[in-house]
Amino acid sequence: MSHPAPDPGRSHPTTRVLAMLELLQAHHRMTGADLARRLGVDERTVRRYAARLDDLGVPVVAERGRYGGYRLMPGYKLPPLMLTDDEAVAVVLGLLAGRRLGLPGQATESALAKVQRVLPAALRDRVQALRETLGFTLAARDAAAPSTGVLLTLAAAVRERRRVRLRYRSWQGADSERDLDPYGLVFHSGRWYATGHDHRSGEVRTFRVDRIASAEPGTAGYEIPAGVDPVGHVTRSLAGVPYAHEVEVLLETSIEEARRRIPATVATLTETAGGVVMTTRAEHLDGMARMLAGLGWPFVIRRPGELRGHVRDLARRLDEQAGR
Repeated sequence: MSHPAPDPGRSHPTTRVLAMLELLQAHHRMTGADLARRLGVDERTVRRYAARLDDLGVPVVAERGRYGGYRLMPGYKLPPLMLTDDEAVAVVLGLLAGRRLGLPGQATESALAKVQRVLPAALRDRVQALRETLGFTLAARDAAAPSTGVLLTLAAAVRERRRVRLRYRSWQGADSERDLDPYGLVFHSGRWYATGHDHRSGEVRTFRVDRIASAEPGTAGYEIPAGVDPVGHVTRSLAGVPYAHEVEVLLETSIEEARRRIPATVATLTETAGGVVMTTRAEHLDGMARMLAGLGWPFVIRRPGELRGHVRDLARRLDEQAGR
């Protein structure tokens, strides 16, 4: 059975040490070069990780020479995860629900796999039965899942009162850079939002976290004004957004094609019978009509009804242009 390489990205060294342990558990023996490639580090760093694991009580055997490498001491196994039945159910339910709450699906799947792998056999079977029989009425929202790194950076910035530099893409697709003094993170109606003082506009603004391409902590500090309520601000700002048209359209195409053409920052895409449901907001419905025409797929407008009139107007104008 093949195991995908860990994606260390910008992860903390401790995360890469644990990733090395995962690789050594999955393979009988690995060379230093193989481990370095899979972890995205050099071989000297791999030696440090091996020493770190040994300090933690995990016996890593380093074999020197031309055909040397690293392996776990024969017979070594990690102790089982000590969870009661109630605790195990709570963890699994939380991870399963996370996919419906705007958390990255790949991360929740890998976490579920790791938890189940170390559960005692009897409890693992019962938890698997729960996974197989549990149904949700709320669809998964992977398309709008924020970057884990961005979420953690924003949370740390709020706690440390440290300004961050954002690269942000608006709902219209316009890219911008801005400095933000974040006041808090809010989860609302299946999406994550950050609110705080935006130095570009000079106002308290709300940003969708899944539209933040990057968040880099700066050195400037700030104070959160007394009486600030991030939850209240987010709900009020969303209620008054200028692009208040809620749009839902069934696109008669595959989810793969839809994702290639429609960025996750523009709309939520949900696979369904007959195609893909696109859910988004629009400031101007005539612009939405042009977008639908440009996609080139058959579609069915579910809401709002006024969008049908704008599509007809666009068709009439195109017909007039074709006859010139």
